[in-house]
Amino acid sequence: MPVPVNSSLKKRKSERKAEAVRPSKIFSPFRVLGKVSNEIPFAIGTLGHTFYIVTSVDRAFQIYDANTLHLLFVSNTQTPSKINALAAHFHYVYAAWDNKIGIYRRGILEHVLSCETENFIQQILVFGDFVICTTFTSNEIFVFKKKDSKDSYATEFYTRLSVNSLQGKIVGIVHPATYLNKIVVATTNSLLVFNIKTGKLLFTSCDFNEFNITSIETVPVLDLITFGTSDGQVVLYNIKKGKRFRKIRTGITSKVTSVSFRTDGAPHFVASFVNGDLFFYDLEHKARVHILQTVHKEDHGGVSKAAFLNGQPIFVTNGGDNMLKEYAFDPNLSTTNSSIVPAPHYLRSRGGHSAPPTTVQFADPNSHFMLSASKDRSLWMFSLRKDAQAQEMSQRPPKKSANNKRIGVIPSMKDKLPEIVCLAQSNSREADWENAITGHAGETIARTWDTYNRRLGRWDLPTTDGGQVKSVAISACGNFGFVGSSSGGIGVYNMQSGIQRKLYRLHKKAVTGVAVDSMNRKMVSCGLDGIVGFYDFNESKYLGKLQLDAPITQSVYHHSSDLVALVLDDLSIVVVDSVTQKVVRVLLGHTNRITALDFTPNGRWIISSALDNTIRTWDLPTGSCIDGIFVPSTVTSLKMSPTGDTLATTHVNSVGIALWTNRAMFHAVSSRHVEESEFSKIMLPNTTNDTQTTIIEGAFDENTVDDNEITGVYNTVDQINEKLVTLGIGPRSKFNTLLHLDVIKQRNKPTEAPKKPENVPFFLELKGEKVGDRAIESEGKSDPDGTATQESFTEAQSQLNSLRGDNRMTFENEFTKNLRLTSETKEYAEFLKYVHSLSPSQVDLEIRSLDITESVKEVSCFIEALTQGLENNDNFDLIQAYMSMLMKCHGDIIFDSSDEDLKTALRGWESINESKKANMDSLVKYCSGVINFFHTV
Repeated sequence: MPVPVNSSLKKRKSERKAEAVRPSKIFSPFRVLGKVSNEIPFAIGTLGHTFYIVTSVDRAFQIYDANTLHLLFVSNTQTPSKINALAAHFHYVYAAWDNKIGIYRRGILEHVLSCETENFIQQILVFGDFVICTTFTSNEIFVFKKKDSKDSYATEFYTRLSVNSLQGKIVGIVHPATYLNKIVVATTNSLLVFNIKTGKLLFTSCDFNEFNITSIETVPVLDLITFGTSDGQVVLYNIKKGKRFRKIRTGITSKVTSVSFRTDGAPHFVASFVNGDLFFYDLEHKARVHILQTVHKEDHGGVSKAAFLNGQPIFVTNGGDNMLKEYAFDPNLSTTNSSIVPAPHYLRSRGGHSAPPTTVQFADPNSHFMLSASKDRSLWMFSLRKDAQAQEMSQRPPKKSANNKRIGVIPSMKDKLPEIVCLAQSNSREADWENAITGHAGETIARTWDTYNRRLGRWDLPTTDGGQVKSVAISACGNFGFVGSSSGGIGVYNMQSGIQRKLYRLHKKAVTGVAVDSMNRKMVSCGLDGIVGFYDFNESKYLGKLQLDAPITQSVYHHSSDLVALVLDDLSIVVVDSVTQKVVRVLLGHTNRITALDFTPNGRWIISSALDNTIRTWDLPTGSCIDGIFVPSTVTSLKMSPTGDTLATTHVNSVGIALWTNRAMFHAVSSRHVEESEFSKIMLPNTTNDTQTTIIEGAFDENTVDDNEITGVYNTVDQINEKLVTLGIGPRSKFNTLLHLDVIKQRNKPTEAPKKPENVPFFLELKGEKVGDRAIESEGKSDPDGTATQESFTEAQSQLNSLRGDNRMTFENEFTKNLRLTSETKEYAEFLKYVHSLSPSQVDLEIRSLDITESVKEVSCFIEALTQGLENNDNFDLIQAYMSMLMKCHGDIIFDSSDEDLKTALRGWESINESKKANMDSLVKYCSGVINFFHTV
């Protein structure tokens, strides 16, 4: 069993704390686009004659097929912290984080090994029955062994080795071929040989005072190993004789990061350096073969590792610039002179941005491709369907011709264009001519691009007033390109010829947004001067302008609705109708500078992000924020896909593009306003499968939104607060009918009695079985003497007698029964509920039917019920109407009665009614005074 880790060990500061996550109503994390590798050296695994490559992407790893570099697997879950080392052995991948090693098969974690140390594991070596790991900072070596020879991997802690700090820090470990149970440990100034089975130190080399060892690798020759130094030298060492075999000066003074040898018959090796170069050497002819320069970027650590595939003239490299590359050697052209070796050529690669992206744009209406610009001065075309289709746009200038001269300085092939600050693209003329425009930091010209051929276009479009490019746009037809200047000018160019066609000058400050509608009729511009300009594009006429209260930093135009969303410096989003030239919505809520926004395809929602680390969704018809997400990293750019199923975001500390699925494609979303306290806290999408939610899965998710929120139906409560006077929640006509029921009856009374028609139709004289009335016939036949009729009458009479309350025979209806039962407990809530459910005519009938022949007990109980309802402030108007009807019907009896219970009930009603009347009178007068005050002011 692995050794348990002491609970007092230090935990990594960046380890994420588990927290309850409430999902968003609209967006769910899907995956990350454009992440391939980081600075951790890759691992190569072998399965028969096939190879696979394992790369690290922060807290996950990815497995690629070495033959095609197609993605095979990703780790199923993220590790608790960043992966520091990788190793591969047949079907298993070993990934180290903190002081643990995870053993994976096909991306699924099967076992975890723990080392009793506070330091991070920085290298893993797997051979035979052993798994060996080292910590460079503490010079410790941990050995794990299989419990049984039939086990697939080691699970049991075996021993622990230490290296004296006087011998330097550990930089690597290898296992030489044929050296049973032995490893060679390289420190910064010596080599040591250990027997891991016995735990003994077998050999220690003399100190290499002239070298500072940085890497170590085995040689496909017995007894030889090689190591690289910090000054760019490669040394071959014979560990059997304890002597240096050969020292090779590469001519590169950078640190050697790795060394690898060819095993396909050619005596060559490759050495990688932190400056991004690769050095190739022929051991047989003792000569340099070739040098590949800047294979990986030096400012990202250069080449992390270079390794040949076993038995293949192909080698693989990776680096911290998010690139994984393969190169290959062609066969020798000369059969007699083996010293002539062709230079290795580029074979294939996978990669992405080496710096966080700043601008994204979907490149087709089907949401297949996406354009992305980054701080690394590159422009990439990514595929959302197949990662292998990702490609960096070529910045090589097109060939010159006599009639086609480029404007401005032409950059060399080595230098990239400045960072892209704005991007626009159209698909209408993609195969005909350039269909994309970019503005670059500090430049006065905008560049055109050909996305069909994935390369830089022919034309440079200068600003009309010599200012820097601040905004670009392209018409929906693909014929016109727009360039906004920092000095306020707007130039319109023909995309086919690159010739300027129009010039607009309205703004006094930088133009931050330009757009034209789908029919090329209306044009809209905005700037830092807070002006929104409207133009007739066909006639080149100025139509008007709208002055806003704050500078406008960016804008988005929605072609279907002709709405323009503007971001202002006062943290607001203003929506303007370009047809009426009026503000239709002002959206407030962000607490820091707004970084990006976009419309949904149907134009109903606006999605925005800001430096407050939120992504908000605004509903334009209601002007409400209907959903919000707190993200751990600030969003720099966002775009909604043309199909509406995906949201793409870029973040300040991630080289990938985060993709979110739109759950609203399958479920209705409430338009209820959401406060910031109700926002969801969601982690960003990652490369693993643990947080991925596909678009299809969104269709089967349980809809947690209340139907009332979606439909807008709200069931009102009977009483909001007991201290508030509540009127009846039924129709207002019921109250008016109760008050004027006698008038209504008088009005509806017939003017004359019905008359019998003079000529009676013959069929009205028929009776009995002839008209379907068999009752009369059956009564006459079955009971000629009336015996059965007398028996049924007697039975009905006995049932009525059982309801006697006194000597009189009475029938107790539902109204009377409820009144009697509730009067016993003096809780009249159920009785009042029943009375409120009756119609006005039924209430009138029941009040008139109250028993007042010998006792007024029912009247007293009814008054007590009304008093209790009045005291509860419930259905105030109906209670008053019931009391009015009671007085109209039985006022004379009540006035002449001397019953003490009735008098007590009337006094209780009078007391409660007077207090309510005084309270209502004061409130009405107060509200009236306040309203009159505001009217006069």
